[in-house]
Amino acid sequence: MSNTKDFILASGSPQRIRLLEQIGYKPKKIKPADIDENCLPHEKPLPYVNRMALEKAKAIAKLYPNENVLACDTIVTVGLRILHKSKNVDEQLKVMNLLSGRNHKVISAVCLIDKNGKITKRTVTTRISMKRLSEEEISQYIKSNEWVGVCGYKIEGLLAGFVKNMVGSFTGVVGLPLYETKNLLTGAGIK
Repeated sequence: MSNTKDFILASGSPQRIRLLEQIGYKPKKIKPADIDENCLPHEKPLPYVNRMALEKAKAIAKLYPNENVLACDTIVTVGLRILHKSKNVDEQLKVMNLLSGRNHKVISAVCLIDKNGKITKRTVTTRISMKRLSEEEISQYIKSNEWVGVCGYKIEGLLAGFVKNMVGSFTGVVGLPLYETKNLLTGAGIK
């Protein structure tokens, strides 16, 4: 029995695909959105993450009119600073030193454009308290390469052992808040 559902996922993220399958949702098509992900001048984290999810959904909805399109964006923030995907080890070293011993937020925005063009969005903010990391812990994490291709870190990997406290959505930190996503999909008649 297939659990393929009537929507296109505007993301190639293996984490998002796995999370959707965990709750019985397999998109009928996976089409990552290729958009400019640069921040606008003076753009704050919440407007940025919402804009990214919406722009991803719109880009794919334009290619596939009259289809349901689901998009998501997830960012890590320290204060008003948005952490983007590190391009190399030096950038990731700076990220790890910034997160060490600090509180930060992970914000996930989910956007669904249904077949009729109706846009619905949900945003989830998770607060995380990280232990102070030793140089050895940072070095081990960087050598693991778990951070490659993700924003900041993977919570479902080695870094989970450094999280003192988390308030919010674990799946939102992984990359797709499942409760909110399921509500968007069922609200559009995708069950």
